[in-house]
Parts: sequence; C-alpha cells; structure tokens
Amino acid sequence: MKKKLKNNFKDSRGTIIDIFTNQPKDHCTLVTFNKSAVRGNHFHKKSTQYSYVISGKLRMFTVKVNKKGLLIGKIKKDIVSSNTLIEHKPYSAHAFKALKKSNLLAFVNGKRGGKNYEKDTFRLKAKLI
Repeated sequence: MKKKLKNNFKDSRGTIIDIFTNQPKDHCTLVTFNKSAVRGNHFHKKSTQYSYVISGKLRMFTVKVNKKGLLIGKIKKDIVSSNTLIEHKPYSAHAFKALKKSNLLAFVNGKRGGKNYEKDTFRLKAKLI
C-alpha cells in the first residue's frame, strides 16, 4: 500500500500532516540517503514496516517472498517522494535507491528497534537493486 498524505491543517505558521491516527508503533527511526544510496534489500517475517518519505525522491522496489526469502512473482518498481506513506507487510521484500538526497521515517509494529534491530530482518540473497 502506498498513499500520498494530505495536510490536516495549514495556516501562516506551516502545516500539520497526520502520519498515523489511533495506531501506536513499537519503533521509529530516521533513515537518511545520499544520492544513489541503496538501502533495504530485506524483508520481515513478523513485523509490518511503514516508510514515510519526509523529503527527496526514491525509487522503490517491492516483491513478495516465501519463508526462505525466495522471490514470488514480479518485482514492482515505483517512485516515491515527500509525504508518501508505504506499508511493507510481512514477507514483502523492499529496497530503495535514492534519486536525490532523501530522508524517511521507518515505523514498525513488532521487534525492530535498538538491540532487536536484526531479530526480524532477513537479508535477500538475490538483491532487488
């Protein structure tokens, strides 16, 4: 799922955009990209990850994988930019390549933060990018 978020409120001071409502998350992290940087090339078995693009422009690659991490189906490619929210469900492999300097917030339902970072992160043998 990918959706462009709209302003909830706007005045002379700026805007307010709700990323989530009534949906607490277990973890949030800021991910930065220099131009041409590649991140991701992994999937989660239990966690749902949400990626919110704060700024920049990224080429996103996604594909379903099986329990062994083998690709199922065709790799989908998309361009995502600011104010876009992407949902990566379990067994949905994902990777990003920065088309220009970019920033995103990654929110997770499930183990993913701090010392648990790698507990539900499975690297792809056949990288998407």
